Amino acid sequence: MQQPEPLWIPSDDRINNAPMTAFMREAAKASGQQFGDYESLHKWSIEDREAFWSLVWDFCGIVGEKGERVLIDGDRMPGASFFPDARLNFAENLLQHSGSGDAIVFRGEDKVERRMSWDELRALVSRLQQLFRAEGVKAGDRIAAMMPNMPETVAAMLAATSIGAIWSSCSPDFGVQGVLDRFGQIEPVIFFAPDGYWYNGKSIEVADKIAEVVERLPTVKRAIIVDYLGTSANVAEGIERARPLETAIEAYEAGEPEFERLPFAHPLYILFSSGTTGVPKCIVHSAGGTLIQHVKEQRLHAGIVKGDRFFYFTTCGWMMWNWLVSGLASGATLLLYDGSPFYPNGNVLFDFAQSERMTYFGTSAKFIDSVRKAGLEPINTHDLSTVRVISSTGSPLAPEGFEFVYRAIKKDVHLASISGGTDIVACFVLGIPIKPVWVGEIQGPGLGMAVDVWDDEGRHMPEGKGELVCTRAFPSMPISFWNDPTGEKYHSAYFDRFDNVWCHGDFAEWTGHGGIVIHGRSDATLNPGGVRIGTAEIYNQVEQLPEVLEAICIGQDWDGDVRVVLFVRLAEGVTLDEELEKKIRNKIRTGASPRHVPARIVAVADIPRTKSGKITELAVRDVVHGREVKNKEALANPEALDLFRDLPQLRE
Repeated sequence: MQQPEPLWIPSDDRINNAPMTAFMREAAKASGQQFGDYESLHKWSIEDREAFWSLVWDFCGIVGEKGERVLIDGDRMPGASFFPDARLNFAENLLQHSGSGDAIVFRGEDKVERRMSWDELRALVSRLQQLFRAEGVKAGDRIAAMMPNMPETVAAMLAATSIGAIWSSCSPDFGVQGVLDRFGQIEPVIFFAPDGYWYNGKSIEVADKIAEVVERLPTVKRAIIVDYLGTSANVAEGIERARPLETAIEAYEAGEPEFERLPFAHPLYILFSSGTTGVPKCIVHSAGGTLIQHVKEQRLHAGIVKGDRFFYFTTCGWMMWNWLVSGLASGATLLLYDGSPFYPNGNVLFDFAQSERMTYFGTSAKFIDSVRKAGLEPINTHDLSTVRVISSTGSPLAPEGFEFVYRAIKKDVHLASISGGTDIVACFVLGIPIKPVWVGEIQGPGLGMAVDVWDDEGRHMPEGKGELVCTRAFPSMPISFWNDPTGEKYHSAYFDRFDNVWCHGDFAEWTGHGGIVIHGRSDATLNPGGVRIGTAEIYNQVEQLPEVLEAICIGQDWDGDVRVVLFVRLAEGVTLDEELEKKIRNKIRTGASPRHVPARIVAVADIPRTKSGKITELAVRDVVHGREVKNKEALANPEALDLFRDLPQLRE
């Protein structure tokens, strides 16, 4: 039931000063139309994509040569090409600012606090750039990082992309196999890792992990060990081809960074799918597409301007890290936090917001819910007067989460629930600063994004739950999947369901206010706490145990989030006791990551599978949630589904 009143209405002053309002005026001049509201602006942005994206380039001040053409083959998806004549460099756009002001403020829990000015960031990029060239790195080579969210990670990415190398990262809590499943496919020439990291007040050492990863990545010419715990020299000493960062760059004097301008579609990032049906897919994103999509979202939808203090709680294994660092292009200071968001207590991020005068506070729905359940009320304990936007993503923000933000965190704030994904390194639906916020709703589709909700037959659904689709091409579509020469994997990931239409795999629903409600994933991806993980990565660990014959894993909707439930079929004579549960959890924690560890483990006698032998996660998930299972005729043993119905272990 829809609420009779919005939770928040932007003031006239906010609307008048919003960059989106200024953009609307420029759009009116460019098009000869009048835009009285967001809906009319959005309609123009998807109907005249050439004029819209050209204006975004100019309005957001993208550095580079735009070229004559904006869009060719615009009716093809995939196959459309944006700015085919353009030349630009991603890092040049992020490093166009200079000076002694903060570019980055970093906190590693309560153990480390550092600042890096724009000039210091540029200097480090220059020295890393020289190192890469000395190591023979060239455009198109891959540089990989298993790094915390710290300033050196940002600098290394900028140095890599300044010369046209392709950047890829994950967080240091991944197990060896999780790292190799990703980076083993893309064959990096340089590998960055820390000497360790802090989590929950404890130092976590990773030297043995780095040694094994480097040994099993033969293409790595040089491993660079970044100092975080103060032991980088010792760690590097014990690893072949490794050097501490300071030693590696000591021969190079800081100068002005150099930038190689490359085509708009030159590869920038490789991000990874969740690994649901095997090793993660390697999703290749373009420099131009990522840049123009991010500046559009950050300038217009987030309202970020030069001097803002921009924060998102993320690791380097989540696309929100890639999104966050683009804030440099707008002249914003990046506020980086690495570690537990609840160490030493649930106030740590609000302490950070207060002390650094944060203007944009980005987090997950799970964090907001955890703060609520902890009984914290930052509105009474912290000065959050500078916070203009609170953003939430990762999983759908529950209605009580919306209400909690306005009741217990800040009353006059733009609460922007956003949703998109690794697949597009951006958002389909997000905040709109000139519109009201309604409880439980994302405000609307992004400019330039032809978002809709369709039924199974590909018909528009003005109401009710259906598939989230995008019916027209946009710049941040992947340019390819790595090692997918025919494009078959890419096409099947998004376009098999509806021809020439992007099908995203989310259940969604339009609201009466033109907003969107996301009801979770419509595929088998797990999403606990807003972090997408794949079932295959869990199976790879569990099924190494002799006690477990096979397993099937689902995400169960639970308490406003998703929890991971693992079902195991055990070897004859084995019972699932406390000791075996502990062994399974430890195997997953050390082999994959702590995020992969299931909340519940349940023993079952059989696991349903298709006639071709594939286990059927979606069917099990539907049974657990009391939904009808479609296509039972495709199952070899449909009777096994009854084993998952109304289980007492999943009601607590």
